[in-house]
Amino acid sequence: MQDKQTRIESVLEQLLPRKDSQRSQLHAAIRYSSLDGGKRVRPLLVYATGKALNIAVENLDIIAAAIEMIHVYSLIHDDLPAMDDDDLRRGKATNHKAFDEATAILAGDALQAMAFNLLASSKKMTLSADIRLRLISELSSAAGSLGMVGGQAIDLASVNQSLTLEQLEQMHHAKTGALICASVLMPAYCDPSLSEQKIVQLTQFANCIGLAFQVQDDILDIESDTETLGKTQGSDLAANKPTYPSIIGLKASKQKLQDLYQTAMHSLDEFGDSAQSLKQLARFIVKRRK
Repeated sequence: MQDKQTRIESVLEQLLPRKDSQRSQLHAAIRYSSLDGGKRVRPLLVYATGKALNIAVENLDIIAAAIEMIHVYSLIHDDLPAMDDDDLRRGKATNHKAFDEATAILAGDALQAMAFNLLASSKKMTLSADIRLRLISELSSAAGSLGMVGGQAIDLASVNQSLTLEQLEQMHHAKTGALICASVLMPAYCDPSLSEQKIVQLTQFANCIGLAFQVQDDILDIESDTETLGKTQGSDLAANKPTYPSIIGLKASKQKLQDLYQTAMHSLDEFGDSAQSLKQLARFIVKRRK
């Protein structure tokens, strides 16, 4: 994991725009939020899936970078005063606090555009045009109104509202799960010979891990602290957002986390030893403390 975290940091450092005379603040803001921070769970999923399927690491680098750019853009915008209005992200001031609100909005916009440009035109990728199109389609669906952005909209509309467990899970499958699922499926799409059955199994794994990630986030919002989390502890509770503990209780949330983990593990049975990295990453997601 540490090796791949270092790798994606280096890839992003090379791909992100550098300061120039007219756009120095914008480019500084992009690099500020994209570099030197975060668990890099989505890129790690890309590399682990690629390892299981023997996908060329040069192709994985670009996929991982594109997904992380979309993720970072979402965090910058999610922290804005009009959204969650947070002051702390990854242990440092949020983008709009370190720079200003307009620059933060533009930095997020630029990262989103860069992600799709990478998939379309990067010369480091050795994939056909058809596969590139499929990757772009998957990422745009995961990031759009039926995926991450749609989930964020539901999340904002749910403050001070009561949700059923089914409604909460639908929100998180979109807000968090869609991009995590794309992190597993995009490397899989690099192998046109991969059976539909294995695609189904990887999709089940990704869906379970995406939901487990959110359940653990909700648990940590109660049990961890601001210094460990790198963001404000108790922020969901303070904003009166619906969470797994608020709907089914803390004990049942912990049981659900374990159930999702076990289902995810069983989904990888057919992949054998090649899926060890995916299994280790799933274990990290479930047991992480920040």
